[in-house]
Amino acid sequence: MPSTLTALLCLGLCLSQMICSQKHTLVKPTIWAKPNSIIPKGRPVTIWCQGIHDAIEYHLLFKGQLYSLERQKSHGLMNKVRFRIPAMTLHTAGRYSCVYLSGEFWSEPSDPLDLVVTGLYDIPTLSVHPGPEVVSGENVTFHCHLGTATNTFFLLKEGRSSSPQRKYGKNQADFPIHSITPAHRGTYRCFGSYNDFAWSLPSAPVKLLVAGFIGDNSAAPTEPTSYDDSWDLYPSTTETELQKELTFWDHTAQNLFRIGMAVIILVAIVGLLVMDWLSRKRTQERAIRASSWEHRRRFRAQRPLNKRPRGAVATSRAES
Repeated sequence: MPSTLTALLCLGLCLSQMICSQKHTLVKPTIWAKPNSIIPKGRPVTIWCQGIHDAIEYHLLFKGQLYSLERQKSHGLMNKVRFRIPAMTLHTAGRYSCVYLSGEFWSEPSDPLDLVVTGLYDIPTLSVHPGPEVVSGENVTFHCHLGTATNTFFLLKEGRSSSPQRKYGKNQADFPIHSITPAHRGTYRCFGSYNDFAWSLPSAPVKLLVAGFIGDNSAAPTEPTSYDDSWDLYPSTTETELQKELTFWDHTAQNLFRIGMAVIILVAIVGLLVMDWLSRKRTQERAIRASSWEHRRRFRAQRPLNKRPRGAVATSRAES
């Protein structure tokens, strides 16, 4: 019996520790910006942070330090909060992340979100060589020039699937693209900058047309022309249906793991209790058999004394 209790205690402690460690591993939150992460100076922007339904408090971190916090007003109903920045400035541009509190535990920080402010310098000029109309497989080079002293340039293609190219140079930079394909079609702009988060005004757009493939450029998807609504510096930080589903399934997997561990604990405890009951039952049966055998042995040992011959009894009486 003591050994069974010890085994039950060890099993319960081990599995409980596994469940607690899994329970305390919270889903990493997702962060994104609306309308996007590249905002003109003075324009508002909203940062969203999505966690889990059990979250009770969200913290927005700016450069690793607490910037703002939001508490859930309707607990269990919403799994995301928003942080508003009324006017984008040089002081609000930078790297953001968020965390949330669930119970007594904090989640790990989200992936970083880089907010960029534009409109701090002059307008650069953008050109493309050999020209805006090229043949598939040809090489082209974008030239970005800014008269204001700067050493960093960014080239972006309009659309939410584009990531910026960065080049360094004194007042100008070249962006070569080798072996042009139809995927390179689109409208490009460039920016000048002193750092990663403070950019100039955008250059005038340059539309690149690619010939030499089946179909024409008119069949290409229409792309936005206003940089205010089209730029997105880090598409991976935007809210997508895939991210929502991954967060949902991650949380569901944790719940299924906890349920599975609880079932394993229950089955193990029931199994050990059954084994203990069978062991005690066998012990009792052995004790009963041993007691019955001892009783029969004593009874057999006493019978010869009780059955003495009658002649012997009569003789003993005559002698007396």
